[in-house]
Amino acid sequence: MSETETARWIELAGAANVRDVGGLPTSNGRSVRAGRLVRSDNLQCLSEADVRHLVDDLQVRAVADLRTGVEVASEGPGPMTREPAVRVEHLSLFPEPDHVEVTDSDDGPVVLPWMDRDKELADDERRRDVSGVYRRYLDQRPDSVIAALRLIAGTDGATIVHCAAGKDRTGVVVAIALAEVGVTPDAILADYVLSAERVEAIIARLMSSRTYAGDLAKDEPLDKHKPKRATMERLLQALDDQYGGAPGWLRSHGWTEGDATALRHKLLD
Repeated sequence: MSETETARWIELAGAANVRDVGGLPTSNGRSVRAGRLVRSDNLQCLSEADVRHLVDDLQVRAVADLRTGVEVASEGPGPMTREPAVRVEHLSLFPEPDHVEVTDSDDGPVVLPWMDRDKELADDERRRDVSGVYRRYLDQRPDSVIAALRLIAGTDGATIVHCAAGKDRTGVVVAIALAEVGVTPDAILADYVLSAERVEAIIARLMSSRTYAGDLAKDEPLDKHKPKRATMERLLQALDDQYGGAPGWLRSHGWTEGDATALRHKLLD
């Protein structure tokens, strides 16, 4: 791991996969500013010291929570929701009911929305493997992706984008944001695969939670959960082929030039 990559990690007691995307280069010689966009795994177990570091030291002022309603209901309100200076928006990447309840009296593992999803995937999506799942995020919830980017662009201070592991749903939204402001494809891919460095700690945290334990087999090799460069390459290539890139996809779903200007102003040096 390079010195730059090491410096980007934010070490917290209650989360394993937290890093600032600052420093990533654009194709026109600019770079992403530090302290503007942070990507993370679940924030549910943050300690008070973690919260104070994020809010007071790093000036986090918004959170885009990409988890589903089932996850949020099962886990309960997280520590960042109790911070008056922080705006938390729930922006699921799955189609789901407006209201979901998971009670404390429920027995057994929580049934998550994607646990039956593999059965529904078309043959072409199976061949594309995880990149097909990523395309479904974009196809089914473009509203959440655009809302997350607008939250980043319109927030004073830093915005955290997170899901459960901080690698798949978070990886897609962050990649779209970075592509929109002109970060080079190589830098986007390098950022995406960096989560592989923390997979052991990520899986250990998820396995300790009733919400996620039922979705993870104890004997699965860790390599199965590591983000692969080819997965994000296929997604970006699909967007290039169909829309001329992530910016074209955004504009086909209601993103405006004003939005683009605001995001560049927020993220770039």
